[in-house]
Amino acid sequence: MAAGCCGVKKQKLSSSPPSGSGGGGGASSSSHCSGESQCRAGELGLGGAGTRLNGLGGLTGGGSSGGCTLSGPQGCGGGGGGGGISLAPPLSCGVGTLLSTPAAATAPSPSSSSAASSSSPGSRKMVVSAEMCCFCFDVLYCHLYGYQQPRTPRFTNEPYPLFVTWKIGRDKRLRGCIGTFSAMNLHSGLREYTLTSALKDSRFPPMTRDELPRLFCSVSLLTNFEDVCDYLDWEVGVHGIRIEFINEKGSKRTATYLPEVAKEQGWDHIQTIDSLLRKGGYKAPITNEFRKTIKLTRYRSEKMTLSYAEYLAHRQHHHFQNGIGHPLPPYNHYS
Repeated sequence: MAAGCCGVKKQKLSSSPPSGSGGGGGASSSSHCSGESQCRAGELGLGGAGTRLNGLGGLTGGGSSGGCTLSGPQGCGGGGGGGGISLAPPLSCGVGTLLSTPAAATAPSPSSSSAASSSSPGSRKMVVSAEMCCFCFDVLYCHLYGYQQPRTPRFTNEPYPLFVTWKIGRDKRLRGCIGTFSAMNLHSGLREYTLTSALKDSRFPPMTRDELPRLFCSVSLLTNFEDVCDYLDWEVGVHGIRIEFINEKGSKRTATYLPEVAKEQGWDHIQTIDSLLRKGGYKAPITNEFRKTIKLTRYRSEKMTLSYAEYLAHRQHHHFQNGIGHPLPPYNHYS
């Protein structure tokens, strides 16, 4: 399954059901924290193999709803059109399965790129790098122009849950975002989700060559998964959250937002939770009692963003000056 949890359109948040949607009784599930033993605050793996997520708002498959809907490879954009990821069928998120966080390695990012990490500063070296964004641009460029795909990159190939996000234009509108909670080797994972997010996000048409010069690429690596007892036990701007709940029809649903989404939208904890519930397909009135039934997992991420112009400058410098980075495809604009 694919999921998206990237940014969303500014939207009115309300605990009442959207106009035109059925009320329905609030679904109940066994309370997520009936005992301390059920609440393990450790590093937890989310998702079975191949679970794809729209990284900035919800699980894929959300169509025009803008959320990442988890049910087939689709988008998780950030900032332009859509919000929470809804999971149907339920995401096989093994909360309780240990996720080993690989040791960090790789090159430092160039000053022209913007890097953001929700991990504690100084706790460990950043794994995400500008070279990963360059690789994503390489993969997309080769696909759109019919070149042979780029060879194996030199950055680490450790497994991580990951998201690839595309934005476009000066206002950085969301153009595609899909990722996975399953740890994937970075070389194959970034190659796969570069094309999935660019071409198969159901909220957007496939990308074209003409859009390349206006694109921004972000790579997010997810770490430090923790299952928490209290749905408010996370920090805006620091943690991404994944919620699991039972909807008014008795079906299990899941939705996620990457760490940057709530802060970018100006939401507090309640607004973020309620937005995720709506994006996950919950249509009944949202009460505080229902919020308490939510099963919530928080996580952190490392994020790197590169514009197309920065990508070209980075590629030309590294290729022509010191020859590092993976070999370049024979693009005319590099000559």
